[in-house]
Amino acid sequence: MNLVSLQNVAVTFGNRDILQSINVDIQAGEIATIIGPNGAGKSTLVKVITGLLAPTSGQVLRQPNLRVGYMPQQLRMDATMPMKVSRFLSLADPQRRNREAVFERLNLGHLRNSQMHNLSGGETQRVLLARAILRKPNLLVLDEPLQGVDVTGQAQLYRLIASLREELGCAIVMVSHDLHLVMAQTDSVICLNQHVCCHGKPESVSRHPEYLRLFGRQVADDIAVYTHHHDHDHDLHGDVVDSENHHHTGDHQGCRHE
Repeated sequence: MNLVSLQNVAVTFGNRDILQSINVDIQAGEIATIIGPNGAGKSTLVKVITGLLAPTSGQVLRQPNLRVGYMPQQLRMDATMPMKVSRFLSLADPQRRNREAVFERLNLGHLRNSQMHNLSGGETQRVLLARAILRKPNLLVLDEPLQGVDVTGQAQLYRLIASLREELGCAIVMVSHDLHLVMAQTDSVICLNQHVCCHGKPESVSRHPEYLRLFGRQVADDIAVYTHHHDHDHDLHGDVVDSENHHHTGDHQGCRHE
C-alpha cells in the first residue's frame, strides 16, 4: 500500500529547475533513503513528500488521514530566547504522559530542563526525533538525522530509527550522506540528482551506472562488501538468484532508470 505517490513532480524556483519528472512511491512499513550529491534537491523532495512544499507541476497523492512526523535538517532558534526541552516538546503534544513516554524511550529524561540552545548536536537530533514521533506518525520523515552526531552516535541512532519503524508501525523516509550505513539499514534507495537516477534495492542501486557515475566504483565496491553477508547471489537487476540452479528465489524489485 502506498502512503505517498509522487507523479511526474517538478519544482522550479525562479528560472532554476530543482526537481524534474519525479515518480516515487513511499510504501507502508518501508525504510526508504534518499541519497545524492549536494544540490541534488534532496531536502526539496522531502518537503514535497511531507506537504510543506507544493510542487510546481505534477501530482502528490497521500493516503487519507496520513500522519507525518518530520525531523528537519537543522533547528534554527534565537539563542537569546529561553526554551526548555520540555516546553519545546509540549508544543508538539500537550499530553504530559505522552511526552514522558518519549523521554523514556529516547533516553532524554536528563535533558528535560535543559535549554534547547545548550544541547549538543546529537542531543538536538534526539529531541527533534522525539518531537517527530510524538505525532504518532504513519510516515516518519528525517532530513539528514545524523547531522552533528559523532561517529559512535551515528550507528546507535540508525539502530534506534530502525526499531522505531517496528514500534510505530510506520514508514520512514530519510536523507543521508553516509552510504555505508544507508546500504546496511534501508529497504530501498532513491538516488537523486534533480531527477531520480535510480530507485530500488540497495544492492541493485549500488551497481547502477548512474549511481557509479555519481559516487564512483570504489565506493560501490566497498558497499557491496559491507552489505553482502548472506548466502545467495543477485542478478544484474538485484533479484535473488539460486547460485546452484540459477533461478530467481525472491521478488526483489530491481533498480529502474527514470
